[in-house]
Amino acid sequence: MSEYIKVAVDAMGGDNAPQEIVKGAVEAVNEGSKVKVYLVGMKEAVERELSGHTYPKEQIEVVPASEIIETAEPPVMAIRKKKDSSLVKALNLVKDGTCDAYVSAGSTGATLVGGQVIVGRIKGVERPPLAPLIPTATGCSLLIDCGANVDARPSHLVQFAKMGSVYMEHVMGIKNPKVGIVNIGAEEEKGNALVKETFPLLKNCPDINFIGSVEARDIPAGAADVVVCEAFTGNVILKTYEGVGSTLISKVKEGMMTSLRSKIGALLVKPALKQTLKAFDLEQYGGAPMLGLKGLVVKTHGSSKSIEIKNSILQCITFTEQQISEKIKQMLQADGIVSGEK
Repeated sequence: MSEYIKVAVDAMGGDNAPQEIVKGAVEAVNEGSKVKVYLVGMKEAVERELSGHTYPKEQIEVVPASEIIETAEPPVMAIRKKKDSSLVKALNLVKDGTCDAYVSAGSTGATLVGGQVIVGRIKGVERPPLAPLIPTATGCSLLIDCGANVDARPSHLVQFAKMGSVYMEHVMGIKNPKVGIVNIGAEEEKGNALVKETFPLLKNCPDINFIGSVEARDIPAGAADVVVCEAFTGNVILKTYEGVGSTLISKVKEGMMTSLRSKIGALLVKPALKQTLKAFDLEQYGGAPMLGLKGLVVKTHGSSKSIEIKNSILQCITFTEQQISEKIKQMLQADGIVSGEK
């Protein structure tokens, strides 16, 4: 294939780097003939990991980097000082057009800062949000924002709703996606100052399908396709999802081993149960895209294993093919926020 979707991967970012990062990249190119991965990191370490795998050689390229940005480092200072870090060099591959997208399990702070100052915001975007897909009873929902903007304003949340709608329609194929704002009750007059001020703005927004308030307990049921909130609330929802999910799976497994009868029952239901639990595994949905940037930036969990890295890389294909950044630009132009000039 002559034309690939090119993804720069921070091979040194995350708790399990470079082993799981490299493994995930290999799994991605073995599964997706449309993607080429640029593994950015310590050359010897990355090549040593690659030597243990079989993959189409033309679909993985190693880009040397001599430094690593650690999770605990101050993000702005790290971006400025460590120009030869795997994180900065990978982001620059997106900035200069060599790559279409960036994936990292490394420092969230450095990725958020680097995404804005290196890749850059689309003109007219006030605050780029992190927006992961979360599993629901009806499929999945986009949680926007989950970690980028703790002190958001009403106008930010309105843009989140619009960008989230663009993503869900064109990446996930959901026509006229339902948009809800996270609240402590269904009534319009409930909520904190931010929610009360944002609610009427969303209600009067003609280009989104706003359904009103969504309580946290209704999110897993799939009450809304786009779940809008500021980052503090979104991060609590995401971490609660992860914690409850892992605890529930652990308790189910424990319960199935309590007696001979339960063990026999476990053997009978294992295939169906495994398929059901897989649907609620966050790793299946890849990382969280940072919407509103000139190029695609995807942040995965620091503890990501190869399956999440693989899925994060593969999700870049649809995002790029559907030209989501361009569609967000068009949305801003339609709103009159920016002119049609480049």
